[in-house]
Amino acid sequence: TEATVAMLSYTPDTATAKLKAAREGLTGPFRDSYTSLTDDVVIPGAQQKRISATAKVTGAASVSASENHAVVLVFVDQTTVVGNDAPTDTDSVVRVTLDRIGNRWLISGFEPI
Repeated sequence: TEATVAMLSYTPDTATAKLKAAREGLTGPFRDSYTSLTDDVVIPGAQQKRISATAKVTGAASVSASENHAVVLVFVDQTTVVGNDAPTDTDSVVRVTLDRIGNRWLISGFEPI
């Protein structure tokens, strides 16, 4: 849940640092695609359009788990503010795939459902 919040929460001033730090909780091709998306779209958009996003995980449920792989449903509430506009709230459910790399569980897939 912490990595999900880190991936989805930023302000115009913190987008670069926070979203790059969030990559530490990711692995594999998903990390590469998240890096491209944040570098090419999210960070520039946050800075140019003054976008802030705050995510909160309201629940999580295990779908499957083994010694080195797990799938979890994560329930996310995200509030987004663009410039001086009113906040927009979005509730979503995300299928998060995790792989154990060494002693850490890292996100290897993140699919809204």
